[in-house]
Amino acid sequence: MRRLLLILLLAPLPAFAAGTDRLKNFVETTRSAKADFTQIVTGNAAQKPQRASGEMQFSRPGKFRWSYDKPYEQLIVGDGKRLWIYDKDLEQVTVKLLDQALGGSPAALLAGSNEIEKSFALQDAGSQGGLEWLEAVPKTPDSTFSTVRMGFDDSGLKVMELNDHFGQKTQIEFSNLQKNPELAEQTFEFTPPAGADIVGE
Repeated sequence: MRRLLLILLLAPLPAFAAGTDRLKNFVETTRSAKADFTQIVTGNAAQKPQRASGEMQFSRPGKFRWSYDKPYEQLIVGDGKRLWIYDKDLEQVTVKLLDQALGGSPAALLAGSNEIEKSFALQDAGSQGGLEWLEAVPKTPDSTFSTVRMGFDDSGLKVMELNDHFGQKTQIEFSNLQKNPELAEQTFEFTPPAGADIVGE
């Protein structure tokens, strides 16, 4: 009996770990990642869900690349100093200082520093659909999102749900997640295309 109790106390707990523990473990053990994603944005009942898909990559801290390929082409790049958003259809590039843009954004939960609790209040949100959930509330009042929910299974991050202040929800599902792949530095570099309008700093 004592041996069984000792095994239970010393054994790792990934299968029973709460959502906040899984996020912290993910942040501590994942210096880079790559995954496919599908995104669904829903608002009020009168609006049709907006669907998009693409590929996400990040290298912590502060470097990330979200490439949307369907139904429109858009690129979001954090190069460690600046945030670049390129809309191919509009031929427009928006650029911001990364420190100001990252803050309490969802990208900070994935690609920010290890000190996530400086920017977010975290709490466990229970088990649902085979995932362990947490809720993250940005501490900065000017954050675009009111809450961010994240769902983990034994393989890692599976879902993010972003709720904004206008009742709109963005759900992002990840697949083919690779932890700690070797990513080229050029992945997180961006040069505005010739002729594109540039807005921002």
